[in-house]
Amino acid sequence: MSKVIKIDDTEVYVAEPSQEVKGGLIVIHEVWGLNNHTKDVADRFARQGYLVYAPELLSGMAIKEKVDEQMQHDLFNPEKRSAVQPVLMELMQPTQTPEFTAKTIIKLQAVFNALYAIPAVKQRVGIVGFCFGGSYCFNLAVVEPRLKAAVPFYGHCGHPVEKLRQINTPILAFYGENDRGLATELPDLENRMHAASVDFSYRVYANTGHAFFNDTNPYAYDKTAATDAWRRTLEFLDNSISR
Repeated sequence: MSKVIKIDDTEVYVAEPSQEVKGGLIVIHEVWGLNNHTKDVADRFARQGYLVYAPELLSGMAIKEKVDEQMQHDLFNPEKRSAVQPVLMELMQPTQTPEFTAKTIIKLQAVFNALYAIPAVKQRVGIVGFCFGGSYCFNLAVVEPRLKAAVPFYGHCGHPVEKLRQINTPILAFYGENDRGLATELPDLENRMHAASVDFSYRVYANTGHAFFNDTNPYAYDKTAATDAWRRTLEFLDNSISR
């Protein structure tokens, strides 16, 4: 069962399990916003027993209003990528400011608190995010010590060691080998996580790129990597949240 609610001014897609609730899970969308793909992923997690809150964090932003499915596909099409990239970068600029980050974290904390307070969740809440959402998995982990698990897919984490020391949850991250910007950052990220004593592990999938989990994008999706990442995610969440 699914429905849409409002938490403060944030629209949240809610996917409810039909069986006993294992715990709560926040699912954060890619930079395209809360679209049908993200809702489908939320539904998949609900079928696994999680009560899922998927917030829309880009409401009112130009990128949400001006980017359509065709632009998403073109970004990964080698023949059209060079024309789309500068347009997308300009649309993304407002999401790169400290002010936007601070406001978005406040929204996420409100969503977390609402989910955490539901009796059936039993104060067991994790987070999964993709691209934009993957980065905010790291961001929430830094500020929310009650978080039980974090699973960022191809997310950026630029926090210094002092901030990472605030993380109180295990993290399992996924990346594509051909996603060069993030892949080249991994050794440094691993060193910072180790220095901060964070329970951090990651998986890099060979011959895959950014958004390999998105099965609505024929240029990005990699079925083998996505299937393996899904299995590992469920095992990780079960071990971290529902036990």
